[in-house]
Amino acid sequence: MSLRETQQAVDRWIGQYKEGYFPPLTNLARLTEEVGELARELNHRFGEKTKKPEEAEGSIA
Repeated sequence: MSLRETQQAVDRWIGQYKEGYFPPLTNLARLTEEVGELARELNHRFGEKTKKPEEAEGSIA
């Protein structure tokens, strides 16, 4: 399946619902939050930042 076909399939699926797409700002905020969590975990694993003793091990996967 090509990228275009995948986008069309997702658009059809989202189009079934009354709510439709999330507003662009909501999508940006959610993406930013997820990227921040990934950046934090990468910094703990490969950067200079260490975890606090009470912080659980995270997963990049």
